[in-house]
Amino acid sequence: MPSLDPNTLPKDVQVLHRIVLDLCEQLRHESTEKDKYRSLLRELLEAQHNRKSEQLSKEQLDLFETLWKATANAEVDESDVAEGDDIDDDPPGGQKSGDKPSQRRRGRQPLARHLKRERIVHDLAESEKHCACCGKDLRLIAEEISEHYEYIPASLKVIQDVCLKYACECTVKTASKPPQPIEKSTAGASLLAQVIVSKFTDHQPLHRQEKMFERHGVEISRKTMGGWLAQCADLLAPLYQAMKKELFGSKVIGTDDTGVKVLDRKLPFARIGRIWPYVGDAHHPVIVYDYTPTRGRAGPARFLQGYTGYLQADAYSVYDAFFKPARGLIEVGCWMHARRYAFKALESDRQHMGPVLHLIARLYAVEQ
Repeated sequence: MPSLDPNTLPKDVQVLHRIVLDLCEQLRHESTEKDKYRSLLRELLEAQHNRKSEQLSKEQLDLFETLWKATANAEVDESDVAEGDDIDDDPPGGQKSGDKPSQRRRGRQPLARHLKRERIVHDLAESEKHCACCGKDLRLIAEEISEHYEYIPASLKVIQDVCLKYACECTVKTASKPPQPIEKSTAGASLLAQVIVSKFTDHQPLHRQEKMFERHGVEISRKTMGGWLAQCADLLAPLYQAMKKELFGSKVIGTDDTGVKVLDRKLPFARIGRIWPYVGDAHHPVIVYDYTPTRGRAGPARFLQGYTGYLQADAYSVYDAFFKPARGLIEVGCWMHARRYAFKALESDRQHMGPVLHLIARLYAVEQ
């Protein structure tokens, strides 16, 4: 509305009343906009300082419980929620804020009992086994045992498969050697397992493994190891399909996607591919991963082909087509994503968002 001159206000009361209402509406709108930008500024500052936790203190939860009771106009059974519940982004797996931290045992702990012990006895010299005072021989009365760790570095060895040949005047027979994961390859099963575990569990890139083998005096190029990984992936395909079959027995499957940098020789920079984990339910505890070069709908559509049941995911638009009745998938929302919007609005509207966060905390407590 145009600016008003207080010296030229109209005399009509109804007109003044409309002006006041318009000003109140304008003030409410500007206040809302200010709260929105204040919240955005807070998010940017927290992101700059790497503060990602959305955990609330016990005092905040107690206040929100009071607000929730007032909103619901009903008494809450105090036994439903433990005092000081942790309602962080991942509450079921973490420690509750009301729990006392576990007390660590002081002093030196015994070394791992499952490791093989090598006994090294340290004895006195023969000349020291006589008493200088009485001249008698000393007798053994006890042992003092102390333990420490020693590391045996991994080593490579060469296995020679010697196939003996037998012959007579009319035939020749040769003993067969055991099959190898990759026939005619210089890598045995244990070396292939080492390369796979080092790359995908210990996150050791192939160029770093190449340097590690060089320290053993063995030259194995990253290109060679890349070929081994590709062939091992083909060998593991039946296991992958068996895991996927087990996954599809789940009543509910949870999924999300994450970006991963992919080197492309056609581009001067790394492009972003996508890795999609699919998590089974408690009765089918498997996690199956799928890779797609893009974040398009085709990837999850191909992977989920043939599955009917509940699918829990975020609100990414590619999933919308899956939840049509003919498809057979039922959408399950994510409390963490829903809660995040309530948490963002908490500073500007504690009266309404507080009870929402308290209710989510109660639901988290049931899951725990």
